[in-house]
Amino acid sequence: MGSGEYSPLFETTRGRGRFIYRSFAMSLFVAICFIWVYRFSHIKGEDGKWAWIGMLGAELWFGFYWVLTQALRWNLIFRQPFKNRLSQRYENKLPRVDIFVCTADPDIEPPMMVINTVLSVMAYDYPTEKLSVYLSDDGGSEITFYALLEASNFAKHWLPFCKRFKVEPRSPSAYFKSVVPSADNCTTDPCQAKELAAVKKLYDEMGGRVENATKLGGVPKEERLKHRGFSRWDSDSSRRDHDTILHILLHVKDPNNSKDVDGFVLPTLVYLAREKRPNYFHNFKAGAMNSLLRVSSNISNGKIILNVDCDMYSNNSQSVRDALCFFMDEEKGHEIAYVQFPQLFENATKNDLYGCGLISIVEVEFPGADGCGGPLYIGSAGFHRRDTLCGMKYSDQYRNDWNSEDNHIIKASLQELEEKSKALASCTYEKNTLWGKEIGLKYGCPVEDVITGLSIQCQGWKSVYCNPSRKAFFGLAPTNLPQTLVQHKRWSEGDLQILLSKYSPARYGFGRISLGLQMCYCVYCLWAPNCLATLYYSIIPSLYLIKGIPLFPKMSCPWFIPFAYVIIGETTYNLLEFLFCGGTFQGWWNDQRIWLYKRTSSYLFACIDTVLKLLGFSDLTFEITAKVTEEDVSKRHEKEIMEFGTSSPMLTILTTLALLNLFCFLNVLKDAILLEEGGLEAYEKMALQVLLCGFLLFINLPIYQALFIRKDNGKLPISLAIKSTILALGAFISCNFI
Repeated sequence: MGSGEYSPLFETTRGRGRFIYRSFAMSLFVAICFIWVYRFSHIKGEDGKWAWIGMLGAELWFGFYWVLTQALRWNLIFRQPFKNRLSQRYENKLPRVDIFVCTADPDIEPPMMVINTVLSVMAYDYPTEKLSVYLSDDGGSEITFYALLEASNFAKHWLPFCKRFKVEPRSPSAYFKSVVPSADNCTTDPCQAKELAAVKKLYDEMGGRVENATKLGGVPKEERLKHRGFSRWDSDSSRRDHDTILHILLHVKDPNNSKDVDGFVLPTLVYLAREKRPNYFHNFKAGAMNSLLRVSSNISNGKIILNVDCDMYSNNSQSVRDALCFFMDEEKGHEIAYVQFPQLFENATKNDLYGCGLISIVEVEFPGADGCGGPLYIGSAGFHRRDTLCGMKYSDQYRNDWNSEDNHIIKASLQELEEKSKALASCTYEKNTLWGKEIGLKYGCPVEDVITGLSIQCQGWKSVYCNPSRKAFFGLAPTNLPQTLVQHKRWSEGDLQILLSKYSPARYGFGRISLGLQMCYCVYCLWAPNCLATLYYSIIPSLYLIKGIPLFPKMSCPWFIPFAYVIIGETTYNLLEFLFCGGTFQGWWNDQRIWLYKRTSSYLFACIDTVLKLLGFSDLTFEITAKVTEEDVSKRHEKEIMEFGTSSPMLTILTTLALLNLFCFLNVLKDAILLEEGGLEAYEKMALQVLLCGFLLFINLPIYQALFIRKDNGKLPISLAIKSTILALGAFISCNFI
């Protein structure tokens, strides 16, 4: 390569097999059109007319939604950063990076989990003097503060250990799980083995102190006397009513406390619990992020911001450099607002029992969105330009001069800096300002991250998706079905609210982003309405088996061909896509089950809650998924036994539907056995209905096991079983008499 030839900091390649997929998709669309024609041209008379029209409506919706999803598969692109080129050109000019870690409840987000995430991002392979880590504690917990204080001391040993032996991952908990902390472990370096044992001992001692404080419900008196910060919890404050609590635990301005055991400067470390008052709405995580934006601008003012959830530890110490390859590219970097990494989970089982891995989204859909203009911002594992988060619009003339990076020299003392910064996190600071509207993360929606990303893209910026071979972040997924359903309810409800708000991608994005990217957003915004067509398909065909009324063409009819082609073609493609993305056959089947469960429960309640909010009968809420798992639940999760355990409206719906289809299928078997040959011929006309009912029966096997076979605490409660049985029998008997 010549000296004057441009060498990009990242490479973009297109996905293979585009022509084959597009040809298949076009053929599938033709078959879908034939199904629509069949429905329109064969509308039944009075007997079954309304059921037929309902099937037409459901199939129109399924076809329309399938067309939208093609935007996510039409033009996949993949990115490859070149960190060696970044180091060659910019090692001495790397920008400051501010990292935001958010936690909200110490009861369901344990402090030890939080500080493992903090330590993992403090230990990035990056100049420590240019790295600042901020923990936003919306729970205002002295135990979380105490845990962070302990982590700041442990970091003086942990960071040198990581850098000396190039440790991966750099979350202490995750790393220690992968090695044996003794002198005769698998490492070939005796020095490393000795240091490993020593640092593991320090970690265990720290963990013991934090766990002891957690059990006591407070920090021991002797520990409180060691740091002035604990005085903030001596007043009559509570979690929802307290002043701003801000402490800079590590900073270069404190030379006695800012260096590790090897004498190198540690990253800046800041604890923030923004002011909370009962009469001021705090806007959940978006409000916390905006407070961090303002406070960090006064302390470190990094040009690049990474935000991670408190359970989303760093699994790759090179992630910052990966992201900077996109921002600092001389030709295309100035167009990029944020770099989104996938959100993955370390505790997902081999066959991903609850479909938490979202394999198709991570490996296919987000690269497809990148091909349309950029992936969505998903609220964690994303690197942003500070300018774009603060509302800057894109301009062709915009260039970030990395050479102009200042030293951000602070003339004030740390205590003075803390006092000046506290005002930026007060309840009244945002009053009569554009924060939450045009500056910072947007307010008014449970998925504030998505509308923030959409707003940034509508201002002319692009985003990119980076999914390196060594995954950048790992978090904790739900370990039972109720938590999984609640999580999907929150996501789908928030996305539906976006569709109905002024930020609707169909309206707000029109003319500002590409049509393909509008379609990508609409795929997720329309998750919740999918419940109607799916519920209809899960109930009506089975009930009409009882009445002996066919709702599909018989197998000998030519119109059967498009139905068969769509079913076989889409199922085969879906399976192959899942397998090529690294999944297993059992994992694919589990994914299909969760697909059905969330569409018939989570999405339904998301629709209901959204309508209630629009009518003013319900307020905006933000539900946090618990990160604490009981031991017996963990054991069943490892064995891939589905966990029910509690009674809830969503589980009631799933159980009722499962029992209804069981009753319908048993009725078919009874009639097939008792009827003569002519009767059997009548049921052959309804082969697709029998197949659909059988599919629903087979996919609901975990529910039947939890109802009739299992004896452990993870089974379905008796009260729920009785309620669901009454409802299912009522529907079954009513259909027989209508």
